[in-house]
Order: sequence, then structure tokens, then C-alpha cells
Amino acid sequence: MATNLPVEVIKKQDWLEPIADRLQPTIAGALGPDGSIGTKVADILHGTWLGHPLHVVLTDVPIGSWTAAAVLDLLEEKTGSRAIGRGADAAIALGLVGAAGAAITGLADWSKIGGGQPRRIGLAHGLLNATATACYVMSLCLRRAHSRSAGRRLALFGLMVSSVAAYLGGHLVFKEKIGVDHTADYSPPKDFVPVLAEVELRENELRRVEANGMPVLLVRRGQRIYAIAETCAHLGGPLSEGKLEDATVRCPWHGSRFSLDDGRVLEGPSVHMQPVLEVRVCDGQIEVRRSNS
Repeated sequence: MATNLPVEVIKKQDWLEPIADRLQPTIAGALGPDGSIGTKVADILHGTWLGHPLHVVLTDVPIGSWTAAAVLDLLEEKTGSRAIGRGADAAIALGLVGAAGAAITGLADWSKIGGGQPRRIGLAHGLLNATATACYVMSLCLRRAHSRSAGRRLALFGLMVSSVAAYLGGHLVFKEKIGVDHTADYSPPKDFVPVLAEVELRENELRRVEANGMPVLLVRRGQRIYAIAETCAHLGGPLSEGKLEDATVRCPWHGSRFSLDDGRVLEGPSVHMQPVLEVRVCDGQIEVRRSNS
């Protein structure tokens, strides 16, 4: 369909892959445990502390500011008011500050996207936003050099480019499911349902079972049995294939670490908690249901 034209064009841009192959490991390494930036800063950039992707929050700043600047530019052109012109300049400057934050957080999130179409679209999204930002920097310089008409035209072009980038960003979220909670489609059973014979669950084993169609991770540690959603909330990774670290589990795909006790995110890139289920043993069967806590 015509509305998918930007995505279809990006799919054909094979030259993006070599760039992604070089850039993504570099960023991911810097944000890793032994990297120059480290995981603590990485968690801040991902928005783990916020429970919501920080990048999505920051993108509203440049989009809103530059849209306001476009309206003020139009009014300045019609009225010749310098006060309105100064307002447009201030809106552009504010947008540039927001764009810097959005770029940093966006790169952090992009470094944890697997290969294929989402990675390519994400890279194109970032490159287009960088182009739009450059347009606004140049626009601001032209305005201060008393070439306001040229500055306004360049800002309008920047807004058009950023709009295409925003479309690709929306595609990543709504079509590719980047940044959404991948456990949201599953509903834990309201009443206890049997999922496994107790004797079949070994100590410190990551065991995948199903409860009314929902993948559930069971872990026995001592006298306690834990149950959390087996699908990683970040990008759907199988936690049963991950690594048990004390009373936590680490996703095998992108390294998110969750508490088995309450599902809290202890290390990103995930920003969403894992649903926790209540567990009991009845007549030799492990049973689970939705937690009421």
C-alpha cells in the first residue's frame, strides 16, 4: 500500500547493513558490563528505572518544538513580527536539546535490536533524524546570520524529514513490536491450574510449561518454587533458555535480568516487569494462577 512506501524503500537499502554490522556491536559493547559506558548508565538510557522506554518520552520534545516553530515561522512571514521570530528560534533550540537526548537513548535501544528488517528500519530512522537535526542547526545559523527566509525554508525541510523518521519510528513500535511489553498478550489463569508433576522439576532447573496457553517459567530453589512469565517482556526471548543467577534469570537474547521473586527488572534493556504467578503444590502437581499481590 502507498502508506507503507517509506518502509518498502528502506527494505531495499542494502547499503544500510554494513553500517549496522559495524555500528551496533560498538554501541552494545560500550553499554555492556565491560564497556566504557557500562550497564548502569545503559539502564538509565533504556528507561529501566522509568518502567517505560525513555527514548519515546524524549522524542516528543523535538517533534512538538519543531512543529511549534513551523507555525511561528508562518506567522512571522505573514506579520513580520520579530517577537514571533524569536519564539520560533527558541522553539528550534529547545527541539535540538530534545533531539540530542532522543538520539542517545535511541542508539542505546537500537543496539539491542536483532538483525533483519527492524534493525535496518531503526538505523534509517536514526539517520533521518540526524539529517533533520542538521537541518535545524543550519537553520538556526542562517537565522542568526540574518538569512531568516532561507532559515525558514530549511527548517520546513527538516520538519518533513523528521516526519518521515517519525513514521518509521511508529512502524517499529506498532508493526515490529519494538519497545512494547511482549508479555501483554498473555493472561495468567484466574484459578489454579496444574502445569507439571512436582517430581519432574529439578533443583535450579529453568523449566518451561504452559498454563492455559501462557508460557510459564518454573524454577525450584530449595523449598520454594517460583513461577514467572517465560516470554521476555523486552523482545520475546525464551527465559527458559537463559541463565539462572541466584534468584534471578537472565534472558539469552539481550541480557535483561529479572527477579524470580517479584519480576522486577534488575538489569535492562527491558523496561517492563515480568508477570509473576502464584504457585502451590496439590496432590503432587505444581499449580499456578494469577498473583493477587
